[in-house]
Amino acid sequence: MRGEHIEQQHGQKTFASLGFDQRRKATRRHAFLRSMNRVMPWEDLARLVEPYYPTQEGPGRPAKPLGWMLKLYFLQIWWNLSDPQTEDLMHDSHAVQEFLGLDLGRDRPPDETTICRFRHLLEKHQLGKRILEIVNRHLERAGLRVQDGTIVDATIIHAPTSRKNKQGQPSPEMGSTKKGHQWYYGMKVHVGVDAETKIVHWVEVTAANVHDSQVMGQLLHGEETAVYGDKAYVGQEESIRDVAPEAKSFVLHRAARNHPLRCWQEKLNRLWNSVRSGVEHVFGVGGKLGLVGGGCGQRGLKKNAEYAYGAVACVNVYRHRRRLLEYLEGDSPALCFG
Repeated sequence: MRGEHIEQQHGQKTFASLGFDQRRKATRRHAFLRSMNRVMPWEDLARLVEPYYPTQEGPGRPAKPLGWMLKLYFLQIWWNLSDPQTEDLMHDSHAVQEFLGLDLGRDRPPDETTICRFRHLLEKHQLGKRILEIVNRHLERAGLRVQDGTIVDATIIHAPTSRKNKQGQPSPEMGSTKKGHQWYYGMKVHVGVDAETKIVHWVEVTAANVHDSQVMGQLLHGEETAVYGDKAYVGQEESIRDVAPEAKSFVLHRAARNHPLRCWQEKLNRLWNSVRSGVEHVFGVGGKLGLVGGGCGQRGLKKNAEYAYGAVACVNVYRHRRRLLEYLEGDSPALCFG
């Protein structure tokens, strides 16, 4: 990689990083970032991005280390940060400086414009899907592989309704939908989740007014023997068979007007829901990390889809971080970062 390691190896430390503050407490942010520094497949991600990464930031100025930019990209996802907030956090947080390997006594950290350009670089070359694939291959090496059962579901991500733009209208790619007694405006993130390991293996992003069942076939990998879904996917047996001919449908039964569920249907719903509810754990972790509920960070479905792939990759790693640590420490320390 042009002779460059992801984590830069510096010579003698400056006064800014000599560690005179021996009584500094290791915070939860320190613990989280140290864990992520170990379990993320940084070198594989760097090899993915390197062919598209410029060698110079401007006339005569070398580009910032690729390792910094990758880490800052995921840092934004983990805490749902804007570009200015990310730049400020680099200067304010000792944990983030340690995570980056940044010495403010010698290094010039990237500014918010550089951070923004790097994100646009990933969006331009549509690297989000490949980032998710790299993360899932990393999990597979640790023994966490996608099995033959898939849970499908979707969650609504709200979008701002601001009209402060040239068109004087909200984003035309978003849509409105009603859930319960409340209306939502934004987009939907549809996911296909492995029923055994709870690894998200596929993501689709649509406007919020697209019904969940419309993209069901796109969320399957084709080798399923069982597909689980909530009542929004009733009547999609043919769509399932088109993609996964061997799959059986375990979609929850839905009552109709004047036709309540029978006793055996309610029992089956409880049984199937015990498996299907695993997808809620994925959305729960997304909310904990700021991935769900933070709203659409970009304008347009294409940019938000790229963000969604990166966010789902983070969820997969975070949910299985302990297994990854056991694997990296016990079997293959060469795969770890740093």
